[in-house]
Amino acid sequence: MMRAVAVFGLLVISGAVSACAQGGAAVPFEPEYGEIQTDLLDSDLVNFRITMSGARDTGDVARYADCAAAQYTLIRGYGFARHVRTNIADEGGVWRADAVYTISPTLPRGLKTIDAEIVAADCAENGIPMV
Repeated sequence: MMRAVAVFGLLVISGAVSACAQGGAAVPFEPEYGEIQTDLLDSDLVNFRITMSGARDTGDVARYADCAAAQYTLIRGYGFARHVRTNIADEGGVWRADAVYTISPTLPRGLKTIDAEIVAADCAENGIPMV
């Protein structure tokens, strides 16, 4: 997935609030954020299962998962997360994601890292619910 570049790329790119429908008419972005389920798989490995509708594409769904991971990381007293994998499916307009992250007190190695404070603040500013 190209989402691996970094969360910051998603945060900047996803600032648009509308998409084009057929004929070029703007369609408002009105997501409905569903439930977030978390499972601690190991002391630093967390699985998130989220649902949402009204997503424009997989990027919106992945961003919601990142928001959940960022807030969970802060709740656990850590500052960083690293994205491991996300499986996303669209089932009749209801998007589901099954995402796994590691959480840590220091910046982990890898390209898919999340600074939990920055991501959580951006999610709150953009009205994306978190854990």
